[in-house]
Amino acid sequence: MVVGNWFGAVRTPLWVSRIVFVVGVVVLASAYLPGIAARTRLVNELVPDSFPAAATTGGAAIGVILIVLSRGLRRGKYRAWLLALLLTVLAAGIHLLRGLQAEQAFLSVLLVVLLVTARRSFTARPDPRSLRRVVQVLVAGPVLAVALGWLWLTLDSDGQVPGTDGWDRLSQAALGLLGIPGPVDFVSTSSRTVAAVGLVILGAAVLLVAVVTALAPAGGPHPITAAEQARVRGLLREWGWVDSLAYFATRDDRSVVFSPTGRSAVSYRVIGGVSFSAGDPLGHPDDWPQAVAAWLEETRSYGWAPANLGCSERGAHVYHQAGLEVLEVGDEAVLHASEFSLDGRSMRHVRQAISRARRAGITVSVRRVRDLAPEQRETLRGKAIAWRDGSIERGFAMALGRFGQARDDGGLVVIATDADGELAGLLSFVPWGDDALSLDLMRRTSDATNGIVELMVATLMEEAEHFGISKVSLNFSAFRSVFARGERLGAGPVLRAWRSVLLWASRFAQIEALYRSNAKYHPDWVPRFLVYGDITDLPRVATAVLRAEALLVAPDWYRRLSRKAPRAGAVEEIPSIAAVPEQRPTPSDVRESTRR
Repeated sequence: MVVGNWFGAVRTPLWVSRIVFVVGVVVLASAYLPGIAARTRLVNELVPDSFPAAATTGGAAIGVILIVLSRGLRRGKYRAWLLALLLTVLAAGIHLLRGLQAEQAFLSVLLVVLLVTARRSFTARPDPRSLRRVVQVLVAGPVLAVALGWLWLTLDSDGQVPGTDGWDRLSQAALGLLGIPGPVDFVSTSSRTVAAVGLVILGAAVLLVAVVTALAPAGGPHPITAAEQARVRGLLREWGWVDSLAYFATRDDRSVVFSPTGRSAVSYRVIGGVSFSAGDPLGHPDDWPQAVAAWLEETRSYGWAPANLGCSERGAHVYHQAGLEVLEVGDEAVLHASEFSLDGRSMRHVRQAISRARRAGITVSVRRVRDLAPEQRETLRGKAIAWRDGSIERGFAMALGRFGQARDDGGLVVIATDADGELAGLLSFVPWGDDALSLDLMRRTSDATNGIVELMVATLMEEAEHFGISKVSLNFSAFRSVFARGERLGAGPVLRAWRSVLLWASRFAQIEALYRSNAKYHPDWVPRFLVYGDITDLPRVATAVLRAEALLVAPDWYRRLSRKAPRAGAVEEIPSIAAVPEQRPTPSDVRESTRR
């Protein structure tokens, strides 16, 4: 019974991936370890001279590829399982060809048995678009590698015997990719070795690129379509009041999966093999479990790790009941128009900041997006880009990713101008149901008067009744409770130590500053949670969060090469408002850089 349970556990994707990784290391090491002399002589007498050399090269390549495949096996990828099975069978034969390495061959056979018996654990589908890319790599890769090898042999011909022609070099390059000696004669052993190693590396590079392409995480079944956008907005019209983050589900870089009844949905984005949703499910709360179940079924079918950032306590219960783990990560600040007041000693600092801004000539106006003329929206959009902190905008869970478009005409903008009538700051809000707002964008000039943000917030709350607004969601404060409780008298040593760590981290990220900037308004604090599948998934979930929120980004030069970076001027990073048709989702890139 114990043996049966152990064997069943070993056949799980996690353990199979670990075993394949170890076998890959053994195969790679065996390719370069000296064989037993008697066995090697016997093999050399039975097979052509090129076979052991090719076996050495092939063994090294298979070892590296098995190591790479272990990651895909951990996600239960069928394609990774099939490749691992074929390569392990090939590895067994290569071990015998290289010098009758019976021990390593037997280890490969055992792995073949394990892979065959564990077949049912590997059902995750690949990205539907990856097959085309793999074919492109396998067709174009060898051609490019042979061309590069021929060019190298032509330019560096000092080690070749005189009279070597271009056809010999081309044949040498083609055969050398497979580790097989070609027709070119070299003047020394060192020249032959250098050429052989270089060509083998080119061939291995083609294989690795093909494998990595085949195992690349799926980017979602498809981007959200116009029809799905319409269904999402239908759910928002009826149930958008439930969650302050609901409107952000209309982001153009999200996909969506609906419950079987169509009464609820989960919006998400796939990042690095993580299906990353944000906020609560959309739609009728009673139907949320069905939407979460449909989402989890999709994550399992593609081998993604499920994760959610920013769900409320109500949503966290639904995710937890579906078998996911929950971790509180901070609080959302919510102001109620009926309770907000600048009176009292506790608001003294806010009043002082507002007074400074007013003395500097700052004036504030509040407008609906629908009431702005197109040229006004374009001007504000340009300022939002110009005032951005850095070349990349931040935000995903609580940011819309576009500004001032006609399809978001239910939003609201708070505009600050200086004494000369020039724009000095703006706040952009998206609808939260019919009578509430959620902060999307906060921008101001780099030399703005201290107190401009406080004046914009206070003016909005003063005019909230005029716009029919009952409450406003402001910034998200990460680990707010740690700061709040850690500074109190009687806080325990663990809590104080955790607070000290966050204070240190605040030197690099505005963790404490965001908490302080929210706390001065004395808001209601609404806890928000991180949801994940398993403790072993936390590292890649954390990486996906950092990537989605643009806290972890590639260098500018790399993004330019991959055509993801803005051109000089950066205005083209966000589509012109006039160029965005309402009926189709168009990617854009304005996100809040100092909040959430």
